[in-house]
Amino acid sequence: MPEILDQARERVLGNGVGLDEAGVLAVLNLPDEHLPAALQLAHEVRMRWCGPEVEVEGIISLKTGGCPEDCHFCSQSGLFTSPVRSVWLDIPALVEAAKQTAATGATEFCIVAAVRGPDARLMKQMREGVAAIRAAVDIQVAASLGMLTKEQVDELVEMGVHRYNHNLETCRSYFPNVVTTHSWEERWETLRMVRESGMEVCCGGILGLGETVEQRAEFAAQLAELDPHEVPLNFLNPRPGTPLGDRPVVEGKDALRAIAAFRLAMPRTILRYAGGRELTLGDLGTRDGLLGGINAVIVGNYLTTLGRPATADLKLLEDLKMPVKALSATL
Repeated sequence: MPEILDQARERVLGNGVGLDEAGVLAVLNLPDEHLPAALQLAHEVRMRWCGPEVEVEGIISLKTGGCPEDCHFCSQSGLFTSPVRSVWLDIPALVEAAKQTAATGATEFCIVAAVRGPDARLMKQMREGVAAIRAAVDIQVAASLGMLTKEQVDELVEMGVHRYNHNLETCRSYFPNVVTTHSWEERWETLRMVRESGMEVCCGGILGLGETVEQRAEFAAQLAELDPHEVPLNFLNPRPGTPLGDRPVVEGKDALRAIAAFRLAMPRTILRYAGGRELTLGDLGTRDGLLGGINAVIVGNYLTTLGRPATADLKLLEDLKMPVKALSATL
């Protein structure tokens, strides 16, 4: 057994203290023959510190495309030649999507907008949309609207938004290679205000943007410092027309190593499968991740890419005897 896994068994499994950056790097550098042991340990950590339940979430795009930012992975940027065009969703469609999400057994419904940050029109749409959803559906509402002001944070709290997603996307040292129209620090500031407001913090990122293994470890350590309630892990699904459209897909074993390492860095966090897992891991790898530290999934489609059918994920959870977290338990 590699020394790092012995150390992690005592430190993380035994004491609930996450690995530091050097420890995460050691896990990310484990040879393939030790990957099953790393995944098994990460699963034990998840079961001990989080339990067997899996949180299921659906997401919907309130405003798609036409974003002024230049996030190099994103087909919703108005600066690239990707085929996504700007469109708004109306309130009835938002409520219907929330109903469909709740019907899968999901407890979370996240409203997403492709913007730098919300303007008055978007905040009005959010206020009306959240009120309509809460009147019609028994589901928790989360939001992801870019960078916020303090006033906007307070307004979202007042609406009843319980969790806010704002991904750092990658580590601080690599971020300028991926985004040039705003800084990593600006994102961090929004997250700080969200945390202080009492809303739950959801913050993760995308692996496979061109970062080194060392920078993946740096990212895990920075997320652990933030200590978010939830970390969505995406794997790059290269989008035509974006600057990263020709990047290779993350190798399945590297993705599983990252899942184990991020769980060992953050033993108590909700670690959620997000975009790109279908391409990177397929069905078998998806199962391996759920037995290697993952304890939340996004069901159905993503913002601009297709996901697995919700029924496929729910059947897998049933096969693995992992109960879907009940809404009453999350409220």
